[in-house]
Amino acid sequence: MRKTDNAIKSFLGWLEAEKGYSPHTIQGYGHDLLSFQESLGGGVELGAIEAIHIRRFVVSLHGHNGAATVARKLSALRSFFKYLVRKKIIGNDPIAGISGPKVGKHIPVFLTVDEVFALIDAPSEKDRFMLRDIAILELLYSTGVRVAELVSTDLLNLDFTLEMLRVTGKGNKERLVPVGRPAAHAVQQWLGIREQLIADRSRRGREVEKDALFLSGRGGRLTTRSIERIVKAYGERAGIPQIVTPHALRHSYATHLLEMGADLRSVQELLGHASLSTTQRYTHLTLDHLTEVYDKAHPHSK
Repeated sequence: MRKTDNAIKSFLGWLEAEKGYSPHTIQGYGHDLLSFQESLGGGVELGAIEAIHIRRFVVSLHGHNGAATVARKLSALRSFFKYLVRKKIIGNDPIAGISGPKVGKHIPVFLTVDEVFALIDAPSEKDRFMLRDIAILELLYSTGVRVAELVSTDLLNLDFTLEMLRVTGKGNKERLVPVGRPAAHAVQQWLGIREQLIADRSRRGREVEKDALFLSGRGGRLTTRSIERIVKAYGERAGIPQIVTPHALRHSYATHLLEMGADLRSVQELLGHASLSTTQRYTHLTLDHLTEVYDKAHPHSK
């Protein structure tokens, strides 16, 4: 039976070669798995690992780590053992049935401006739909739309002259959102590929959703899950520590607007929030930034 340390190396190599994970992400997986290996006392055969070993590991984490950290380490173990079962290295998954700690729901961590730029720069020519993916990332950050709103967007919803996007939000409420020039340009770059895709599939008698702004290789409208996978993959490639989601880009959009001086009511309208209290959840500006604004703006700050 293969030793645990060899299996970990094999798994990390698979994450890099097959999944295309960033070095930072792989390093994180490796750290969590090595922590588990150390808890075993060393030299334990994979076939001898049982649920009790994992439960002991979880118990050892409590008191020194928060719930989110424990949940992350369990997630790494879950992926590791699924890989081993899939590769038939082990027969049974010892972590099956073990639930992690309840983690409180938090607003997604926003990206810095530099991280957003790195994310948008992540697609390369080796990607089949590089121009489409750049347009998706640009439009998500430029408009702050929800991923479901982006999925339902048709080409006719985008006015390139006025640089505005008509969005249908929750409750079928429509709103107009400004589109930045980089995003508008990125979408125009994708449109040539989109037209070619539509023409090729139509010529072969294949179905295609001609109205949708963003299409899959099979001519269908991209799904929410597809866009989530696209954003996550490029976040990992860009070396961003946290998992990047479309909602994290929406959160970043709101945060950066507020940091640059936009008023809360305007951001509420742009985000399509029915209640101002919902928008206020995005006001997590740093104390340093708030102090700087206060010092510049308040007559008696000095």
